[in-house]
Amino acid sequence: MGIRVLVVDDSALMRQVLSRFLTEAGMEVVGTARDGEEGLEKALALKPDVITLDVEMPRKDGLTMLEELMAREPMPVVMVSSLTQKEAPAAIRALELGAMEVVAKPGGAISLNLGEVREEIIRKVRGVAMARMKRERSQVKGPTSLPRLPFCRLVVVGSSTGGPQTLVKLFSGLPGDFPAPVVVVQHMPRGLTASLAARLDNLSPLSVREAEEGVIPRPGEVWVAPGGRHLVFRAGGAMAFSDDPPVHGVKPAVDVTLDSAVEVFGGHMVAVILTGMGMDGAKAALKLRERGGFVMAQSEGSSIVYGMPRAAVELGAAHVSLDVEDMPAALLHLVGKGRSHG
Repeated sequence: MGIRVLVVDDSALMRQVLSRFLTEAGMEVVGTARDGEEGLEKALALKPDVITLDVEMPRKDGLTMLEELMAREPMPVVMVSSLTQKEAPAAIRALELGAMEVVAKPGGAISLNLGEVREEIIRKVRGVAMARMKRERSQVKGPTSLPRLPFCRLVVVGSSTGGPQTLVKLFSGLPGDFPAPVVVVQHMPRGLTASLAARLDNLSPLSVREAEEGVIPRPGEVWVAPGGRHLVFRAGGAMAFSDDPPVHGVKPAVDVTLDSAVEVFGGHMVAVILTGMGMDGAKAALKLRERGGFVMAQSEGSSIVYGMPRAAVELGAAHVSLDVEDMPAALLHLVGKGRSHG
């Protein structure tokens, strides 16, 4: 039986094009809706495997529909929206509310060149359809079983599907004087990462910004890799950008950043592999472990998609699996408790 999809968009053209893409990929479009009110009704009646959802719509917008849907009957949702400067914060909010992925419409709300992201739409819809939306906590090792690292020069956090809401949980639990710099590689389209950084900055005691070329990260700072570019490190520890091709089909890629960081900082690092589809980050995490660094993976029970963490565990890269709620305490234990926490 094929993947059943509900398409919600106020543009008749967008509904037609999206339906055609999905049907040609072997999926079944079980319905379409022109606004959030109609979309919510059809979602509850049809119970599709995946919903594609626009943000700006009349009567009931995408965020309102999403919030009501997640409160009543959570379903996998892929946001398909123009990511203008105005709409980017709304897309980040959608991910926090429970949307699993975002696809940027090229060219704005009425996109005549949607074909540019055809494969991305198909890949993300298919991926979230196979993912299980899990909320229960699992039994995992606590921070007391972890070592203390004598010297930590950098923490690299990698995440994909479900990442934004997971990152909020991670960083809201860390103090502003966290004693190591942090770099985040979140699979996300160009134009969204600045809004993600701003949102995390508002919700965390840490300083969170989109990464800048030439900056050397300092303790208490979190830098988010920009969408559409790989983040790498120069010999002196400064951040730089690379326009090399995607790795694992994504750009930025965790493996690229983490591999580069290991070359610069050696084993004096911690890698955190969070929820997401695929296996990005596992290979470089193993390299870090072999160099003496520490790797933690998100537990299956707390992952929205147990893909990237599973790959790290199965490759033998991860020292421990933890629920995301336990990761702030684990990180503080590993790298020291900071000036006001020691």
